[in-house]
Amino acid sequence: MNRSLDSFAAARLRVAVPLELKDLDTDQLPATETVIVWDELGAGEGSLIALSEGGEAAQPFHPELKPVDAYNSALLDQLDY
Repeated sequence: MNRSLDSFAAARLRVAVPLELKDLDTDQLPATETVIVWDELGAGEGSLIALSEGGEAAQPFHPELKPVDAYNSALLDQLDY
């Protein structure tokens, strides 16, 4: 039997790999810890996203409290750097 919070029904929890600027020039994923991200924008495998972490990640749910450490705040179509 699977259970989830009713308030989690509108989105998915995704696994994300944080990238630094130096990581954008390669197709290799960096050897870093992954982050679990609350995603209600519909990111797919291989999508580049912008995320917020910590207390800021829970702000979209105010005043309701949710146990969220990272929030997908944008889907990135293109990066110019």
